[in-house]
Amino acid sequence: MSAVDTEVLIAGAGPTGLVLALWLVRRGVRVRIVDRLAEPGTTSRALVVHARTLEFYRQLGIADRVVASSLRFAAANLWARGEPVGRIELGDLGAGLTPFPYVLIYPQDAHEKMLIDVLRELGVRVERPCELLGFEQKADGGEAILARLRSADGEESCRARFLVGCDGAHSTVRETIGVRFPGGTYSRLFYVADVAAAGPVMNDELHVALDEADFVAVFPLPGDGHARLIGTIRDDAVDGNRRLEWSDVSADAIRRMRIDVRTVNWFSTYRVHHRVADRFRQGNAFVAGDAAHIHSPVGGQGMNTGIGDAVNLAWKLAAVIRGTAQPRLLDTYEPERIAFARRLVETTDRGFTLVSSDGDLARFIRLDVVPRVLPRLVALRRVRRFMFRTISQTAIEYRSSRLSRGRAGRVEGGDRLPWVAGEDVTRDNYTPLVSLDWQVHVYGTAAQALRRACAERGIPLHEFAWTDRAARAGLARDAVYAIRPDGYLGLADGDASPGRLAAYLDDR
Repeated sequence: MSAVDTEVLIAGAGPTGLVLALWLVRRGVRVRIVDRLAEPGTTSRALVVHARTLEFYRQLGIADRVVASSLRFAAANLWARGEPVGRIELGDLGAGLTPFPYVLIYPQDAHEKMLIDVLRELGVRVERPCELLGFEQKADGGEAILARLRSADGEESCRARFLVGCDGAHSTVRETIGVRFPGGTYSRLFYVADVAAAGPVMNDELHVALDEADFVAVFPLPGDGHARLIGTIRDDAVDGNRRLEWSDVSADAIRRMRIDVRTVNWFSTYRVHHRVADRFRQGNAFVAGDAAHIHSPVGGQGMNTGIGDAVNLAWKLAAVIRGTAQPRLLDTYEPERIAFARRLVETTDRGFTLVSSDGDLARFIRLDVVPRVLPRLVALRRVRRFMFRTISQTAIEYRSSRLSRGRAGRVEGGDRLPWVAGEDVTRDNYTPLVSLDWQVHVYGTAAQALRRACAERGIPLHEFAWTDRAARAGLARDAVYAIRPDGYLGLADGDASPGRLAAYLDDR
């Protein structure tokens, strides 16, 4: 056995682990990323990429790659009893809120390949197959983790300062640190299939059908006539004694939507779980993504949430490793991310119960109430904007975090930095975020005392002209906003006090 030193060992090379590695490498941190599978996935599991993920990707310089390779959702349609009953135009639903005011379809196999390629360009390769067998935490300071790995070359030890488990629902990291994973499993058995088909719903739009005892969602995929179908398996087909096939799906909704499936390229069945880990950390070991929370596929939130975990943790690990922050900064990862994970599970649980339950009340709501109410609601611009902010994850905030302080305008510490479009596409207020480091923003004019305070601290100060766009975004003129590396506000100070900024930075 040989010992290999690294600063962060990452177990699991799905999107969460890959983004974590990419952010850390960009900040000069030495990483090692391993995955027990011999090859990346070749099936399109997660599909949806939301605006907040694209904002993070813009910071990493890869958003354009994703947008260029993706399919934009044009609209979402709701069907009941074989008839369309509601439609939401998705085009640029978030215009003015984000540089990415749309929803993208980007299959996970292509997504992972892109991230792996970017890491390789930076000199980091995913080690496959390489399985984390277990680990111990050592109280010896710099090398707190002693992990055991197994690859084709045999077993080896790996010393690392930190370990992050991005290793899925059956996480070895989570189980080793003794973290409970409470929650439950829905009773229905679901399928997912990538198909080639024909019919009126085979377009660049999402279609969701709610029938008496059936459910199917049709997600568009790149390529004419290609789609991802998610639905339920017939109850009489679930006997546990044979491998289920396409012929076992509940087909009533498929027939009513006139979907003519010509070829099934990939088919799998699964149970849907809703669970959140009790803790996201034990000592120098962390969990993120599916290792920390799993939930229903409603809203396409899972992968995007894991990427949000990765970004939140990465900048904090980098700061501690580089000595620009005290280790207690890492204490903020769990409370910031676990609160959102719990809310997300509760929300998607209610939505998934509605669309999948065969109870009388749920059936009445989805077949009689929703068709009457939904079209009226989605016609309201305020409702549509609220839906976009919620689903896109641009509404996530950390106001209760100990890193958050103050208020200026309608913006509070812990909020995502409101996006303000510039005079051209190359210079908006998100442009400086590519530094992946702390910075101060002023919309208007910065006082000389503030300039000196930022210079003394070595923190970049960015001045933006005061515009109507900044006012509409909720920012205050001449106020001080200290921006975290992940684009969230740490301090919002309407008084623009250099002393208050200095005290905030000293404390954190």
